[in-house]
Amino acid sequence: MKHRVIQPTMAVRVMPQKRRNRRAERAPTVRRAWASHSATWALLAVILFFAGIRFRLGDIPLERDEGEYAYAGQLMLHGVPPYQLAYSMKFPGTYAAYAVIMAVFGETSRGIHTGFLFVNIATVVLVYLLGRRLFGNTAGAISGMAYTCLSASTAVFGLAAHATHFVELAAVGGILLLLHALESDRALLFFASGTCFGLAFLMKQPGIVFSMFAFAYLVYRKWDQRQNWRHVLWRCAALMIGIAWPFGITCLLLYSARTLSRFWFWTFTYARAYGTRVPSVVALHNFRSSALDLLRFDAGLWLIAGIGVVTLFFSRQARTHAFFVLSLLGFSCLGVSAGRYFRPHYFVLLLPAAALLCGVAVAHGIEAIQGDRLSTVLKAIPALTFAGALLFSLLQERPFLFAANSEIANRRLYYDNPFVEAKAVAEYIRQNSAPDAKLAVFGSEPEIYFYAQRRSATGYIYTYSLMEQQEYAERMQNEMIEEVIQAQPEYAVFVDDRLSWLWHPGGLRQEFMNQILRYMSTAYDSAGEVEISGEPDHGIGDAAKIYVFRRKAQ
Repeated sequence: MKHRVIQPTMAVRVMPQKRRNRRAERAPTVRRAWASHSATWALLAVILFFAGIRFRLGDIPLERDEGEYAYAGQLMLHGVPPYQLAYSMKFPGTYAAYAVIMAVFGETSRGIHTGFLFVNIATVVLVYLLGRRLFGNTAGAISGMAYTCLSASTAVFGLAAHATHFVELAAVGGILLLLHALESDRALLFFASGTCFGLAFLMKQPGIVFSMFAFAYLVYRKWDQRQNWRHVLWRCAALMIGIAWPFGITCLLLYSARTLSRFWFWTFTYARAYGTRVPSVVALHNFRSSALDLLRFDAGLWLIAGIGVVTLFFSRQARTHAFFVLSLLGFSCLGVSAGRYFRPHYFVLLLPAAALLCGVAVAHGIEAIQGDRLSTVLKAIPALTFAGALLFSLLQERPFLFAANSEIANRRLYYDNPFVEAKAVAEYIRQNSAPDAKLAVFGSEPEIYFYAQRRSATGYIYTYSLMEQQEYAERMQNEMIEEVIQAQPEYAVFVDDRLSWLWHPGGLRQEFMNQILRYMSTAYDSAGEVEISGEPDHGIGDAAKIYVFRRKAQ
């Protein structure tokens, strides 16, 4: 009997060993690519989420610093140069930035915050590009998400358009250009990078720390490459010229506007006195208070940033850029500590370095545990930890970020400060005075000038400097009174609130107050008053109020 051979109906294909090996080797690459793209989409989602919050609260009343920048920018739009009608120790770069924003989006609080929204998004994108260039796309996306959240934190007054945010936009742009310049070794790119650092300095004096960082990193890289010292000097010169020319042009413009001497007094002479008057005990208290707020609102992200510092020493890939990140962190800390005031928004200068450290920590964690034998949940631990840190920050800040409206958000953030009432007072003055009428505000509420769209009778739009125990205080008080008397403003506003004066023991407060009250009692009639929730300064009565006076009919 013959045996019949049954042929199989379907051939069984055996994959060659080499092909199986290639597929196994390709699997981690595919997983990394998937994680990288997922991180990019997550960054986009986080940007849009926080942009929605910023836009919804876009008409939040301006606080004092914003009021100063807005008023000075408004004057620039009307042809009045900086330091002519608004004295300040701050550099004029942020005034110019506000002027540009208001020219595009309008002279309102919403217009300012809409422009600031785009400034913030641009900075986030630059942080992402910086992180991606140094540590890969996943680290860049994580860095961008961390910066987005940290820069919106109430711990740094993140929704207020402070000068430090404009510093960071210019500084991070300069850092990216510096990396390109070091790679291509083109002098023009060093000059362009220096220009960005020069603009950062022009926005606010502590921005100079990023120029210092650029020089330190440039010398480190060139020294590491054992390049000729003359070659290094030429590149340093190109960087230095880029840093210097924005300030030089600014001085020439102010000289032609005849305000250079006043600019120099306020931004250098007085600023030096202001920046050296904080005792060590007070400085420590200021730092502890702000640092505790940072941890209270964003503890998870700062903890991850701390892990990032450790990662720089234990990860071979991260260690390549350890000097870059740690020196950026060190110079940023130097900027935060300028003057030893440690105000919350000063810590914005620290955020790019902190965001990069978050990116390093999470990306390294994802890379380190991508083994074939681990479960999907274990592989997701770094990403889930970072997501938990973001969620923690949102939960901590929900009373402010998710407030029913902008006025409620303002009161929850600034408590007893009269920013909501200041807007109402300014609107009353704007409706009841001619466009060319002048206004004097006794107190530190420059936002009233901006809202009222009336020019100040005095350049002293703050009274803080007049209350300090410093060598120029008496001279400043006399100048303010003389300027007001000479201008004869139609309206005068007296803010009887401690936070609007902050007088210091040993200062020349009482006699100055008496001069103000004598002048207003003889030349002005009461036009109204608004109760505020602050602590009275007892200038007029025993209740915190904003008093409005109108000049007596001649």
